[in-house]
Amino acid sequence: MDKFKSMKIVSILGIIGNLFLFIIKALGGFLTNSEALIGDAFNSLSDIFSSLMTFIGSKIASKPIDDDHNLGHGKAEYIYSLFISIIMFFLALTLFKDSLIGLIHKNTLIYSYWLIIICLVTIIIKLGLYFYALFNYKKNNSLLIKAAYKDHRNDIVITFFNLIAIILSQKGYFFFDGMMGIIIAIWIFISGIEIFKNSYDVLMDKSINEETKNKVLEIIANHPEVKKVDHFNSTPIGYRYQISFSIFVDGNLATFESHAIADTLEKEINEKVPEVYLTVIHVNPLIKD
Repeated sequence: MDKFKSMKIVSILGIIGNLFLFIIKALGGFLTNSEALIGDAFNSLSDIFSSLMTFIGSKIASKPIDDDHNLGHGKAEYIYSLFISIIMFFLALTLFKDSLIGLIHKNTLIYSYWLIIICLVTIIIKLGLYFYALFNYKKNNSLLIKAAYKDHRNDIVITFFNLIAIILSQKGYFFFDGMMGIIIAIWIFISGIEIFKNSYDVLMDKSINEETKNKVLEIIANHPEVKKVDHFNSTPIGYRYQISFSIFVDGNLATFESHAIADTLEKEINEKVPEVYLTVIHVNPLIKD
């Protein structure tokens, strides 16, 4: 439950921080006609929705197994992530259109020191959110928290380039502002594609990756009493997996002994491989000719 609690705290901080940044960026962008800053404001708006969806998804996903949901509620996170990606596509296309029109019509940014202050405040807040999310990711190994700290990191990079665009505008290079708006739109769109793909893979029951599968197979290989492994299957349960496979043991072993081997393996895999939520092992006798 500590993992879900961390996810909720990271989400709440993300909502508060991004709401504040959206307000100051939107005001600064519209008052100075900065396409890049308006784009950055839209990016903060999408981050608010992302944090909100993560909060709701984590709350539902943390619910225990019940009679109607035998595998738990873990996939709720990815249903909400799918919503987030669709919102990001809409924001990216809108921003791209507005920035392109501004670039064609040579809209001029109204330079102000407030723009620089807004960018610096954004970078400071995002650095705090980034390091807090990174700390919690290392502590809990949550994929959603990992997405959060990467998002904060990306925002720091975007805002840094916005700062450059604002400084260059003072020298008369106004086209750079529109270009940055387009680049940010593309960045948001690509991020949306990544979120959509990850959500789609889980919802469509994509198999466990080879690296995690090899971790499991290495643990099995350390048990010489297991003579053969077959029928390895996996099902995503939220950000973790339920795996099942068959092991073949000496057919002369007693039923109790053969199942004790399976019980030991199940416990060891669940403890040593954090990506695995549940391990189910079928035991078969191996009859020598």
